Amino acid sequence: MFTVEERLRLRNRLIAAAEHDDRIAAAALTGSAAAGAEDEWSDIDLAFGLAHGADQAAVLADWTGRMYADHGCVDHMDMRVRGTVYRVFLLRNTLQVDIAFAPTGDFGALGPTFALLFGEASEQQPFAEAAAKDLIGLAWLYALHARSSIARGKDWQAEYMISGLRDHLLALMCLRHGVPTSQGRGFHLLPEAITKPVEDTLVRSLDIGELTRAFRAAIHVLLPEIDAADPELATKLADPLRALATRR
Repeated sequence: MFTVEERLRLRNRLIAAAEHDDRIAAAALTGSAAAGAEDEWSDIDLAFGLAHGADQAAVLADWTGRMYADHGCVDHMDMRVRGTVYRVFLLRNTLQVDIAFAPTGDFGALGPTFALLFGEASEQQPFAEAAAKDLIGLAWLYALHARSSIARGKDWQAEYMISGLRDHLLALMCLRHGVPTSQGRGFHLLPEAITKPVEDTLVRSLDIGELTRAFRAAIHVLLPEIDAADPELATKLADPLRALATRR
């Protein structure tokens, strides 16, 4: 396990290396450090803005080599948003290091956790929160597949689908209460009175009766949440969703 001191030393080394890399024109802290909300479990989140004409692939390759050779990296993965590559490194001491490599013009704040360290940032279109209609649609889609998985005796798939239904139900609650909807970041901010009924949707075993119970509980909690978001749509969905919960 890494220490807070080790994390700080490594972050400072990476920032210093970026300042001395002519291909990097700007850098920013992102994530919890930018919001002053780090704790002992926080990872390192950095964003680099590439200089005009810099070869993104070459910069990625060089920095990746450095992470493996000098900083104990054991694996990495990529996520891509617009033209930016977010390379996520796992170090041997379990520290996660996320570095965004943004091409010219794509470097800037996409949300509230962005603190410029050097260089200039350009205005970016921020990420939009999930729309209620999209979350509702995904919830009923997971519900359909939960029903069929239970009926087919595919217990692990049924558990997966019920969990997906619950995740989108909770995201819908987050949207209504004005807290982050993505990746469970706002779940702990929801009032306990709101989340207490959701506990009944947890699958406690792969027994067919238990899967059915949890699925029905999820539908029971979902229906009023849809009504709170979109009463007209809730009226249309009520009968089909109730039918899913009552038929085997």
